[in-house]
Amino acid sequence: MKNEIVKRIEKEFKKNVDLVIKPVKISLLKTIYVIYLESVTGSDKVNDYILKNITFLNAVPHKKLKDLASTIPAPHTVLLKNPDEIEFYITNGFTIVILGSEILALETKADITRGIPEPTTEQSVFGPKDAFTENIQINLGLIKRRIKSSTLKADNVVLGRKTKTTLNILYFEDIVETDLVEMIQEKLKKIDIDGILDSGTIAEFLERENKTHFPTVLKTERPDHVSTALLEGKIVILVDTTPFALVLPAFFADFLNPISDNYKKPNNINFLKVIRFICFFLTMMAPAIYIAIINYNPETIPTPLLINFATQRDNVPFPAIVEALLMLFIYEILRESDIRFPNSYGSAISILGALILGEAAVNAGFVSPIMIIVIAFTFITSLIFTEQEMVDAARFFRIIFLVAAAFYGLYGILLAFIYFLIHVTEIKTLGKPYFYPLAPFDKTYLMKGILKDKIWKNTKRSNLLTDKNYTKQGRNES
Repeated sequence: MKNEIVKRIEKEFKKNVDLVIKPVKISLLKTIYVIYLESVTGSDKVNDYILKNITFLNAVPHKKLKDLASTIPAPHTVLLKNPDEIEFYITNGFTIVILGSEILALETKADITRGIPEPTTEQSVFGPKDAFTENIQINLGLIKRRIKSSTLKADNVVLGRKTKTTLNILYFEDIVETDLVEMIQEKLKKIDIDGILDSGTIAEFLERENKTHFPTVLKTERPDHVSTALLEGKIVILVDTTPFALVLPAFFADFLNPISDNYKKPNNINFLKVIRFICFFLTMMAPAIYIAIINYNPETIPTPLLINFATQRDNVPFPAIVEALLMLFIYEILRESDIRFPNSYGSAISILGALILGEAAVNAGFVSPIMIIVIAFTFITSLIFTEQEMVDAARFFRIIFLVAAAFYGLYGILLAFIYFLIHVTEIKTLGKPYFYPLAPFDKTYLMKGILKDKIWKNTKRSNLLTDKNYTKQGRNES
């Protein structure tokens, strides 16, 4: 007669072609059932760890599964007390062994992950060349390969009614603020959803209180970036099946400065850091400044240049604001097509489209050549940033600056800029000010987030990120 637990598994996993149920008789009246999913389980491991060792029970008088568990070389064995736990273990690559009412789960996961790749979205000339994969254990190993400390903790969380996705919350116990860890744990406990398929879903839930276009959770594929954030007192969330980790709290300055800056000399990189901040504001304000000068404040530019602008716009039938919005719309389509096209020819198609459309629009009299230059400059300055959500936030404020300039000129740009400052200073990330270290001002984090100080001067952690362990290194006076 078939075991009741086996019948239950057959019913729950009905129409699963990868379900394997192998009965093995160990005596006249006793049968062991070996159950696993071929798609996530290594058949060779099932054979080596389990099937070859089942005969051991014949030599044991009481024939208990706990005796089998002590002889099997599987990396992880669990005696299950509740049949409800079977679904979780069997879908995670475990083999279930059933003898009577005893249930044993043995780890026999198949190796279905790819090798460690190079970073693709956060490339660096210098620095490490490894990136996260879709396997959470490999990702955790890449971090612990860099950080060899028992105070680095990894809390385990499982989310998703259907997906049962594993999350790891990483932090330094002797550095991080305990309240921040508890806050994140409470937020995660409130998530009740069928499926968690990537870290972006978790980021949305963590950002749900922030009514802003700016990202407040940093996504990174680089283990060195994660390790640096942990040492500063931040918290990292790893999500199984996704190669992007989440770093919290994340401030405005963190999205403008890549981790590759750490591998260059401060005197050289600080110039580029300043350029990045200038580019961020230019990508928001360049079209608006042109609209304001043309329509309201022509006295701000030399007369010969003003005459040149007027000559170029002589045959354009649209107001400057309509001209700008039309070109911004076209360039957004080109940018989106560049992302969606295969890498082999996507960039070539978009560049060709921009050249042809730009020249045709000028020849047809729809736009002026100077507008093509302004919009092209706007998009070139946005290419500096790898965080797509930061670029999207700049696009949102670009429209606000454009509308303000169309109505009030340079005065409107000033009002829009004040609104921008009010908005970003009101944003909170895990209760911390988003525009930190500029507002509130903190020199300690300023020389790490916005500028770069010499490494031997970087001796303290920010008091906004830790409340108990401020010192990172002894000061080197030599």
